[in-house]
Amino acid sequence: MSKTILITGGTDGIGLATAQMFASDGHKILLHGRNSAKLDEVEKALAALPGAGTIETYMADLSDLKQVEALAKAVCANHKNLDVLINNAGVYTTPNAITSDGFDVRFMVNTIAPFLLTQKLLPLMGATGRVVNLSSAAQSSVNLNALAGKQGLSDGEAYAQSKLAITMWSRVLGLQLGGHGPLIVAVNPGSMLGSKMVQDAFGVAGGDIGIGADILYRAALSDEFAHASAQYFDNDSGQFASPHLDALDAHKSQHVVELIEAILAQNE
Repeated sequence: MSKTILITGGTDGIGLATAQMFASDGHKILLHGRNSAKLDEVEKALAALPGAGTIETYMADLSDLKQVEALAKAVCANHKNLDVLINNAGVYTTPNAITSDGFDVRFMVNTIAPFLLTQKLLPLMGATGRVVNLSSAAQSSVNLNALAGKQGLSDGEAYAQSKLAITMWSRVLGLQLGGHGPLIVAVNPGSMLGSKMVQDAFGVAGGDIGIGADILYRAALSDEFAHASAQYFDNDSGQFASPHLDALDAHKSQHVVELIEAILAQNE
């Protein structure tokens, strides 16, 4: 049966490779990107794949919360049901590390925007839906002042903390929803895969990006993830595993969620 699947950051890297897999199987793809020309190019390429289903495109800069809100509204306006949301878009290094609102871009794109988008799209997703959040093997204790935009961090620190933060809220929200909403799982797609982000950050070609696409496809659709809500899958070891211990600390995780909610409330 064809599924309706939204993929953020779907115009290159793991997101694009995953979109190609879904499109080839005839699923309806809601493809997000931040560059209209690139979105048009990828839309045409996906639509040309044998067996491809419907391809829709949505443009938004996820470092801008107003654009995240607009993205959610557009999806809700066009669809009554969403089967899968893959929060894939991510940032490691950037010339402009601080958003116009004063937040670190890594926390905004990698953590806060996915939280907002997920919350806004929950009404479209029933108990059989799935939210797949891109985590990483790089996870480091979250500095709440940095998350709040009150302290600067290096690229590596900001990235690792933002990836732990999304892993933390994935667990909190997954446990809160229980069987009353979509399952929410955090996935490390694999370390040092050949994405543009890895190439820009580390200057290396990286490994087979298909490794990351395959696990995201499985997390979105396969039976092995049917009871994976609030869990963390480590594709480096090929199994469900324990994330950074902070993600298993309910008190610390709740603090992170409350701060994200406060940030969103201030920017309404």
